[in-house]
This record gives sequence, C-alpha cells and structure tokens, in this order.
Amino acid sequence: MSGVNNRPIAAAISMLSAMCIIGFIDNFVTVISQSLGLWQLHAMRSTFMAPLLVVMSLLGLGVMRPENWRPVLARAVVLSTSMMLYFGSLGLMPIAQALAGLFTSPIFVLLINVLVMGQRIGRWRILAVFAGFAGILLVLQPGGDGFSLWMVMPVAAGFFYAISAIATRSWCAGESALSLLTMNMLVLGVIGGVMSVVLTSSGWAGDTFLSRGWTWSFADALPWIALQAVGSVIGVFLIIRAYQMDEPTNVAVFEYSIMVFAPFFAWILFEQNLGLLEGVGIAMIVSSGLIIALRSQGES
Repeated sequence: MSGVNNRPIAAAISMLSAMCIIGFIDNFVTVISQSLGLWQLHAMRSTFMAPLLVVMSLLGLGVMRPENWRPVLARAVVLSTSMMLYFGSLGLMPIAQALAGLFTSPIFVLLINVLVMGQRIGRWRILAVFAGFAGILLVLQPGGDGFSLWMVMPVAAGFFYAISAIATRSWCAGESALSLLTMNMLVLGVIGGVMSVVLTSSGWAGDTFLSRGWTWSFADALPWIALQAVGSVIGVFLIIRAYQMDEPTNVAVFEYSIMVFAPFFAWILFEQNLGLLEGVGIAMIVSSGLIIALRSQGES
C-alpha cells in the first residue's frame, strides 16, 4: 500500500489509546483464572462481544462481513493462536513477563523478512536481534528455580503475533477493521467453546487455568469478563485501525507503550513487582524492538 494514504499521527493516537485500554483490562485475567479456564474465558468473552460488534456495525464503524474471507480467516487463526498462548501465560506469570514474550514479535517479523522474504539488514538490526534474545533469556532464566516450559508460551505468542501483524496489512489491506475483529473473535470463541466441551466431556479437565473445563460457577467472574469484552472490542479495533493507517514498522513503536501501562496498572491494582534481572531483560526486549522498528524505516 502506498505511503500516500498513510496517516501517522492518527495511527499513533489509535495505538497509544489501545495499549492503555488493554494494559488495564489484561491485568484482570489473573482474577478470572481463579475460577474459570482459559477456554471458557474466550468462549464467554466472544459471546459478550458479539452484540457489541453488531452495534458498531449499525453505527457505521464498518462491515462485519469480509470482502475476501480466506485471508481474513487465515489471519484470525494465526492471531487466535497467539492470543490463546498469551492469555494462557497471563494466568501463570506476572503480566510484564507475559508481555515481554509477546513483544518479541518485531524480532520475529525481522527474521521472517530475512529468512523468508530475502530482505537484507544492517548491523544495527542484527545487534538488536541478539540483544532481544539475550533479554528473553534474562526474563525466562532457563535453568533457574522458577523456570518451566510454560514460560516459553508468551514467546511462542510473539512468533504468531508477528505473522498476524504482517498479515493485517499485506493480506487484509482492503478489509474493514470490524470484519477483521469479528472473524478473530469468532475463531477465538469457537476454539474456546470446543475445547471447553472436549475437556469436560472427556474427563481430561483439571483444576488449572489451562486444563479447566466448563463450569457453571462463573457469577463472580462475570463483571471481569464483561470488562474484557468491552475493552477488547475497543482496544483491538484501535490496533487494527492503527496498522491500516500506517506502515507496520512505524506503528509497532507505539505498541511498546503497553510495557509502561500494564506494569503500572499491575503495581497499582495487585502490587506486582519484578526482579532486577527480569526488569533488565524486559528493557532489552523493548529496546531491540524499538531499534528494529526505527532502523527498518531507513536501513537497507
């Protein structure tokens, strides 16, 4: 898409607003995880979001039906995989650690462009990749007492998020933000519903956030699910619009504001703190992403 149609200021405002909203609401996944499973959360959240999407369509904010459903569905599957991994990690670790893994996505975007698209990069972005992976090691601390394979989940989420970020503009440039959001929530809801039924009916359900099946004791979680539904509709809509209004490398810079918003809300609401090594690692990941985004605009 030509840069003539880019709106960088509007894209920046859209992304900053989205990050503030999502940085707030994602903190409450920890609360929801005490009584519901990951799969039921997504099934119920998508159900709550459905009427909101209809209202947005009636207000003229876009059409729910995609122009070309195949690339929109493909993008939704990839992004849903990322979100399942990210939300699952929110029930297992502090939000700053989960976000650090998710925001390895610029590193993966760069690697995909180099390895798959044959793009050449300069020394600054090569250095940023190494710094980013060093940051990942500091956050995850493999070999440490607190490490488990579950901690790799947010990094895997970052990989799939990278693919979806590329797909938003390259596969779905002509689609309305509302159609992309609708398909994503539909896929998340279907996956969540199917997995809840399978776990419950098969007897495989456990009592953890990732293994819990369907439960009817969800009254206490309803306000937080409603908050997630409303906030997600607004936040994800703003993210999609941001990526449609400017180049992904420009927009990605402003996504890192969530690394300020989310830990701030976690500290205020739940007194979550991070150790020194984790903090340094997160700073390295954020720095590497910013270098990649900024140098991608002018470095060959």
